[in-house]
Amino acid sequence: MQRKIFVITGPTGAGKTTIAEYLQNEFNLKKVLTHTTRAPRQGEINGVDYYFENALTFAQKHFLEQVEYAGNQYGSSKEALALAWSTGHDAVIVLDTKGAKTYAQQLGAQAVIVYVTVSNSAILAQRLAVRGDQPAQIKQRLASSHFQRDLAVPELAGQPVHVILNDELSIAKAQINTLMNARKLGNI
Repeated sequence: MQRKIFVITGPTGAGKTTIAEYLQNEFNLKKVLTHTTRAPRQGEINGVDYYFENALTFAQKHFLEQVEYAGNQYGSSKEALALAWSTGHDAVIVLDTKGAKTYAQQLGAQAVIVYVTVSNSAILAQRLAVRGDQPAQIKQRLASSHFQRDLAVPELAGQPVHVILNDELSIAKAQINTLMNARKLGNI
């Protein structure tokens, strides 16, 4: 069976990282690490949290998608994806909707797009507050064009997007289980 990359996307606060971790822990999907030119934060480890690069090493990678944010480069490389697949397992990555579209365009059916959402924006704001974001940060983030873009399910030409409603984690996990059963049966 051809290896797949499960691309987890959706708005900030929807639970993308939680869903990605569930896929790693329950279904042995391998995390595709992304590259960045920013300095590691306290406790972050190269090759575990990110691949921390300088401008020269970053430029030598073959990126499926990349973005500049706050003066730093971020990207996911073909090399990192190949490394995840070399384990013999499917892979998982968390991306914004723009990155998810790029993966779908670049990889076609090998990219399984999973859009994680909630039923209303108030839940997102509450989750951002619980994780420690300040009220001004939350207001700014919810008003940003990136956040607004990620509120919509990405439209992909001829490729399905699997929507997971994550108001309640146990229900979202059940939806993921159904998706992974379809994968095991070769239907994805």
